[in-house]
Amino acid sequence: MKSFHKELWFEVPTRRAFINITPQVEKCLEESGIKEGLLLCKA
Repeated sequence: MKSFHKELWFEVPTRRAFINITPQVEKCLEESGIKEGLLLCKA
């Protein structure tokens, strides 16, 4: 089974914020080379 791990860090102006991380997650998925399976993204 193939696996890939990467940490992403984001700076936000306040203690809580909503940001769209979809483009960064898609870039990580492309980088992994994994074509099918599950993606787990947690904060």
